[in-house]
Amino acid sequence: MVRRLAREAVGRHNLEVLNEIAAGDFAQAAKRWVEPFQSAFPDFEMEIADLIAEGDKVVAHFRCSGTHRGQWLGVPATGRRFERINEIYIFEVRGGKLISALGVEDNLTRMRQLGINPTEP
Repeated sequence: MVRRLAREAVGRHNLEVLNEIAAGDFAQAAKRWVEPFQSAFPDFEMEIADLIAEGDKVVAHFRCSGTHRGQWLGVPATGRRFERINEIYIFEVRGGKLISALGVEDNLTRMRQLGINPTEP
């Protein structure tokens, strides 16, 4: 499911796959997260560095890259690229579908690579 999230929903811009791999509110929340991010970073990629599953949890370590081509966090496109930004997500699985996720992303490094000063309003 997590591989399909990275490969199909993110990589191929096929958000409909979320209806197959995710359930309920989480499926809708994932679409609301992925769609605007893809608009800001149309070539956004999520490389799976590590994937660990135990019980009803899946932990994924992604290395993400993309070019800033649209507005993100209120900042107009810079045309700059971020590379190999670490993101760690803990997904919960129930009934064969993803039902929740908790993530930590290295947005400070992402912003620095994009030339965005996180302290400016």
